[in-house]
Amino acid sequence: MLDGRSQVRRKVGLRLWLSGGWLLLLVLAALFAPLLSPHNPLEQDLFLGRMPPFWEQGAEPGFYLGTDSLGRDVLARILYGARIALIVALVAGGLTGLIGSTLGLLAGYLRGWVDVVISRLIDIWMAFPPILFSILLIAVLGPGLLSIIIAIVVIDWTRFARVIRAEAMAQGAMDYSASARVAGRRRLSTMVIEILPNVLPTIVVLLTLEMGIAVIVEAILSFVNLSISTDDPTWGGMISEGRASIHQAWWVMVFPLVTLFLTVLSFSQLGEGLKDRFDPVLR
Repeated sequence: MLDGRSQVRRKVGLRLWLSGGWLLLLVLAALFAPLLSPHNPLEQDLFLGRMPPFWEQGAEPGFYLGTDSLGRDVLARILYGARIALIVALVAGGLTGLIGSTLGLLAGYLRGWVDVVISRLIDIWMAFPPILFSILLIAVLGPGLLSIIIAIVVIDWTRFARVIRAEAMAQGAMDYSASARVAGRRRLSTMVIEILPNVLPTIVVLLTLEMGIAVIVEAILSFVNLSISTDDPTWGGMISEGRASIHQAWWVMVFPLVTLFLTVLSFSQLGEGLKDRFDPVLR
């Protein structure tokens, strides 16, 4: 039994190291993009259009992952695209977690009419298809990074609210919560001091998963030209552009697609690893 748990712990640790390592590498690449990027991501040269990666015949020196149809460096655009993806993931994920977790805590611990109002609001919000709702919001707000963040927050806060509401209900029924009430502590104080620390691990897990979802949503909106300017480097925009020339220049689509896949997978695996690490049985 102990050997089985040890193997599970090792797998969890490996999962955390691999996913965390990729995300750390991505953060460093985004921060130091001006130093790492061999070229300006917006610089165009039609004479260098669709140059292959460095290991293929006909490659242009200095363009390690090739160029797109306008002669822009694919590596540079991936590095600068990481900045946009991480900004959306951190800001949208953080705001979504803050709003959804706060409402979930209030509904799950205070109960009564507060729970009724928030629960009905969650039910109404979840009746809208998320992708269509996000496209509608972007169409109303207009393309832009701020619009994408607002759309993600408006759509995904229910994910946190539902889970944290259930967790707060379970924690509110524990003996320590009842003891705090008997001791005369105020309900709001009990919720912040006693309940919140016990649901914080769940919030952290949901936050990492939400960051991956935010990256996907931004890529989808970029793919359909509803993100920021089409000239600015985004992974979704690069995938959309590369799709039209996949047979002539596969690298334009494949490299940003692989980067997007690894990033979303790393966020997901980091969340799953944290969930397993916080599992009281494994601890």
